[in-house]
Amino acid sequence: MKHFYQFQQHLVLFIGLGLLLSLLASFVMKCNALEDFTDTSDVRDFISNYENRNGLSRKLLLSPDIGDGTKRIGEECSKDDVVVFQGSTVPLPNGVPAFTVEILNACASDCSVAEIHVSCGWFSSVRLVNPRVFRRLSYDDCLVNDGQPLAPGQTLSFQYANSFAYPLSVSSVSCF
Repeated sequence: MKHFYQFQQHLVLFIGLGLLLSLLASFVMKCNALEDFTDTSDVRDFISNYENRNGLSRKLLLSPDIGDGTKRIGEECSKDDVVVFQGSTVPLPNGVPAFTVEILNACASDCSVAEIHVSCGWFSSVRLVNPRVFRRLSYDDCLVNDGQPLAPGQTLSFQYANSFAYPLSVSSVSCF
């Protein structure tokens, strides 16, 4: 019986590590694909075709009277240039589910984004999250990277643990 429980623990650990490696490999492949894009519309197509794990859709503002309709209205960057990926990872030893969050500046032009605020509800975690990386300021307002800029293509990641995944979506950014 003792050997069965040891086998079961090893099996759970092995499966969890496999899932984590699979998630990371998938994300790395998606990030490497970003290097092949040469204009904003290619990046937009890539991001819109990627399964948004939060179930939210992002829309690009188009002007029907400019060219073929692919020119952006307004600033060179927007909150839609920051993408939040979230997935399950290995639970804590006490069984609490854990999640990995990746926040990517997918801006195709040379723009940095700072003061990234994320809609996060009453975000909290059983596992400590570095407050310089991600912290809740108030209900439904979390700050990313202590307000500091993310360069184009830069990714920031953290893990949290809770009984459920929080829906996370970018609510505002400042462009540089």
